[in-house]
Amino acid sequence: MAVGAGRSSRRRVSMLVALVAAATLTACQGEVLGPLPVATVVARPAGEAPPAAVAFAPLTGRSADAAALAHPSLAVKVDNHENARPQIALNRTDIVFEELVEGGLTRYVAVWHSDIPDEVGPVRSIRPMDPDIATPFGGIIAYSGGQEQFVEMMMATPLVNLVFDYDDTGLFHRADERPGPHDVILASAEAVTRNASVAPPSVQFAYGSADPLAAPAYVAVPTSSVELVFSDERFPSWQWDAAASAWQRSQEGAPDLEASGERVRATNVVTLRVAIDDSYGEVPRTVMVSSGEAWVSVAGRTAHGTWAKDAPGSPIRLTADDGSPLRLAPGNTWVELVPDDGSVAFTP
Repeated sequence: MAVGAGRSSRRRVSMLVALVAAATLTACQGEVLGPLPVATVVARPAGEAPPAAVAFAPLTGRSADAAALAHPSLAVKVDNHENARPQIALNRTDIVFEELVEGGLTRYVAVWHSDIPDEVGPVRSIRPMDPDIATPFGGIIAYSGGQEQFVEMMMATPLVNLVFDYDDTGLFHRADERPGPHDVILASAEAVTRNASVAPPSVQFAYGSADPLAAPAYVAVPTSSVELVFSDERFPSWQWDAAASAWQRSQEGAPDLEASGERVRATNVVTLRVAIDDSYGEVPRTVMVSSGEAWVSVAGRTAHGTWAKDAPGSPIRLTADDGSPLRLAPGNTWVELVPDDGSVAFTP
């Protein structure tokens, strides 16, 4: 048994030697290969940062550095009086809501998170629907003041309230080149820095591809322009610019420009038909905890559906006519809160 085992061992060794020898030769005239490569580990130089974690911005759906998103959103009540134009940094917003206010005018609740400018404005006073609009974002709300009852409503939310009328910290200033009261400017980057420990916002809408309405189930129709009427005083519109892959905004028939000189633009235009509560006298209150008809305009298409909001702190849900979620393209969004007695039209 011992002799047989020795022969077997010698046979295995011989076979192994033959295999190794064969592995060192090429099939071309016996050319000998070099030694097999040895895996090496390259040490990262001391102090070099590891690769940044990739995340998605909750209010745009775009990929971003996770560390750059670790701060609260900033919602600001922005003036839209003719004397307040051009507004500052609207094209750097994540989401803007346009709402009806007294006199048939409109104002904005503009929300910045993924890109915080140094300054924004002009900042104006709060209205009764603004707590329901801003609360789902958490974070910070900035405004110039307002009727005591409306300020108390906003103060009752969990948001950090920054109010020009009460500010003694230098976050707000009046711009000499702008007429009052359309001249209040917020140091927005500083406002976020001072409240950096406040939690970031949660996702508000569902996002898809750059052309999310292309699926036949949405029955989306080609759209070159979106025409909206809030009142005789305010009738904004959006024109699709295929070269820029964006909707370009107009107000009262003229191109709408921001302070940078750029045309105000959006990746997504979401139009909601809303009821108006007149219980505050001359101050209309858009009813936000409700539901109604909705349209989503993306990439030169428009799909019809419904919207619903269950509670002041709940986000708006957009549902297509087939029951599936209405998805937006990654990018910034304008939400147009058009009164039921206004009008909505889409041009092919």
